[in-house]
Amino acid sequence: MTASVRRALAYVLLVGLSVAVLVPFAWMVSSSLKLDAEVFSVPVRWIPVEFHWSNFVTIWERVPLLTYLRNSVFLSVTITALQVLTGSFAAYGFAKVRFPGRDVLFLAYIGTIAVPWQAYMVPQYVIMEKAGLVNTHLSLILLQAFSAFGVFLMRQYYLTIPDELSEAARLDGLSEYGIWARIILPLSKPALASLALLTFVNTWNDYMGPFIYLTDNKLWTIQLGLRSFVGLYDAEYAMIMTGSVLSVLPILVIFLLGQKYFVRGIATSGLK
Repeated sequence: MTASVRRALAYVLLVGLSVAVLVPFAWMVSSSLKLDAEVFSVPVRWIPVEFHWSNFVTIWERVPLLTYLRNSVFLSVTITALQVLTGSFAAYGFAKVRFPGRDVLFLAYIGTIAVPWQAYMVPQYVIMEKAGLVNTHLSLILLQAFSAFGVFLMRQYYLTIPDELSEAARLDGLSEYGIWARIILPLSKPALASLALLTFVNTWNDYMGPFIYLTDNKLWTIQLGLRSFVGLYDAEYAMIMTGSVLSVLPILVIFLLGQKYFVRGIATSGLK
């Protein structure tokens, strides 16, 4: 089999996989512009006979969607900023600062990734309850402000930056904080973008965390709001699809804006 044939087969496979992934999203967008009776029509009508754009107006009147979106944006932006800050700062220490037991401490910290969240879910809740932080956004922010995966991702990228840059900066009298802020961070935009995007998406799509810690409807995120809407209006499929489309749009915009840096950061992390 020649190289051109293999390349053609690879392209066909990738196109087929892309179509399989995009079909549910296309059906969701199409359904959001239909009447409820048209959503499950057989055969499937991908292009509605009549586009009901009013669905995107009506849903704002049915549920406090703006409040849910605002809460999700607040939590996602805050947690993402904290994880990027703490992850990059800790990764610098593990990658560029030499101290006794550094590698052992790093392995122990990364080992926490293998511990399932269900194993420490109850102790976390007890701590937050005793601290009086249950039913507040601060509980979710404190619990997710640090990420072992973020430290691992940033450290792997920092290892690709020559140590000579740090050594030269130390000889010039620059502090470790100055080296991190003025030399390492400007060179780490792809990794920072990758970590920010992954954290934002994970926080935005998180359901169990807000479900456990938030009971006040005014504090709910978009995921809790959509689940509540499904429970109240389980037969209004067009409205459910409309809400789903609105919940996906911010993620789509963020990914399109940071796609270049995200791909580069993932591709280069781990290459020494």
